[in-house]
Formats: sequence, C-alpha cells, structure tokens
Amino acid sequence: MTVPGSLPTNEVITAPRPVGGGTPEREFTIKERRQWQIVLSRFMRHRLAVGSLIVFILLVLLAFVGPLIWKYDYTDLTSPSNVRFSPDNPMGTDTLGHDLFAQVMRGMQQSMKVALLTTLLATGIGAPYGAIAGYFGGRIDTLMMRICDVLLTLPLFLIAGAIVAGRGGSVLTVGVVLGLLGWVVDARVVRSVVLSLREMEFVEAAKALGAGPVRVVFRHLLPNATGAIIVQATLNIATAILAEAALSFVGLGVQPPDTSLGLLVNQARSAVETRPWLFYWPGVMIIAIALTISFIGDGLRDAFDPRQTRQRR
Repeated sequence: MTVPGSLPTNEVITAPRPVGGGTPEREFTIKERRQWQIVLSRFMRHRLAVGSLIVFILLVLLAFVGPLIWKYDYTDLTSPSNVRFSPDNPMGTDTLGHDLFAQVMRGMQQSMKVALLTTLLATGIGAPYGAIAGYFGGRIDTLMMRICDVLLTLPLFLIAGAIVAGRGGSVLTVGVVLGLLGWVVDARVVRSVVLSLREMEFVEAAKALGAGPVRVVFRHLLPNATGAIIVQATLNIATAILAEAALSFVGLGVQPPDTSLGLLVNQARSAVETRPWLFYWPGVMIIAIALTISFIGDGLRDAFDPRQTRQRR
C-alpha cells in the first residue's frame, strides 16, 4: 500500500487455502492507481466524448496548421468567383473570388482564440470568487452571491454588444468583454463545491497548522475543486463560440478585413438561396465545434464524478 504523495506500488495478496484441501493458493496483484489514472479510465469509457475529442483536435489542427500549408490566404482574390466546388476550391468561392476554405480556417482560428480568451478570463475570475464566497459563508457569501444574482438578471449579450460596438470589434476586445461578463456561472459552480469541501478534515487540519484563509482557499480548496472547474471551462468554450458567432452575426463582433465564423455567416445570409455554400460551411463548423466541446464536457463531468459507475457508450 502507499501513503499520500508516494509513488504507486503493487500489492501482492495471497488467497488462503480452503479448509479441507482444494485448489492451491493463488496470488493476484492489486495495482494502485492515481486519481488522474482513474479519471482518464472513466473518460476513455465515454466513447462519444473520446470521439468528440479526436474531432476537436482535428478541427484545431485545421484552424491553426491548415492556413500555413493551404495554397490560398483568406485575403486572396485570385480564385474564380461564385464557384460551388472545384479541386482548387473544395468549399467554393464568394462573389469577390475569396477561397471559402481559407476563410473558414481563418474564421475557426479567430473564433477559437476568442473562446480561449473568454474561458481563461471567466475561469480566472469566477473560480476564486466562488471559492472565497463558499469558504467564508455568512454575510460575505450572501453579499457576493447577490452581486452574481444581479449580474445574471442583466441582458449581458446586449451589454457585450454595446461595449464591443463602442470600442471596435477585434479578437481581443470580444474575448475580454465576453470573459469579464461571463464569470458568474463559474463562481456559482465553484461556490457549491467549496461549501461541501470546507467542512472536510483536510481543511480543519490546514487551519490547525496555522494556514490562513488565502492559503486554505488557493492551496487546498481550489485544487480539490479542479474537476468542477475543468468541466465548467469546457462548457465556457462552447458558450463563447456561440456568443462570438452571435455577436459577429449581428455585426458587433470581429470586423473586416479580419473574419470569424459568425461574420462569414452574417455576410452570406443574403445569399442563402443563390449561393448556399457560403452560409452552410461556416455554420457547420460552428455547430461542430460547439457540439464536440459539449460532448467532451459531458465526458469530463462523468469522469470526475466519483459516484459515476455507469459505463457510457
């Protein structure tokens, strides 16, 4: 057996010989596993999540590696206009002669950058905020949660659109605005976890050894809430992708000459009947990214749940 913090070992157990004779003794080995190994094993049993992870990795490679090796840049105007499909333009072209495949890859890249920045900010603000509220409880918790309740009642999409419109649409601006307005759910999720963790023995032991509130929150509570934080972060990515697409669709997100998936859909909405490929390809990529992230989050939630014993197919 091992003690906490030591390397895992194997324990050999010998089964006793049955009374009155019988089969000889058998030895079998119990292999101790780390927490991450248990989580990984549970996640790998979730086939839909594993498949979604593979698809998402391929989409990331397409977004960030594809433009480096593709023969067209998203700003090139050298292709024939209004091509539905050709070996040179597999997703077709628009009226100006832009290669849609190059534009979709650029749009995926920018939308993923927005989602990553949004998630980092939302998690970085929401997780400590919720941990502090849950640890102290009482009036501090009540006040902090009432602030969250007020923010949840505000039309955050309209506020984000107004801020972005006032400062000009860019990946940095959209990501920062969505992140600063989208941390409330993270805070509530982490708070609910910390409310149960703060009564456990390891927290009392840390206090007895002289640990202050800051050390308890950031050294003990937040690391033990990692599972909930990771799951919520994956959901934040999917939410940010859809929020960026919605802002760009109404003209308040990323602005030309740059592009994003939502902007591509917005620019093609008047050509749905005459040039539908301009509308559907970016739309399919938005759906693919959001769905794969959601399924990955579903698999992570099952993997981090110690009560989860059902094998997902």
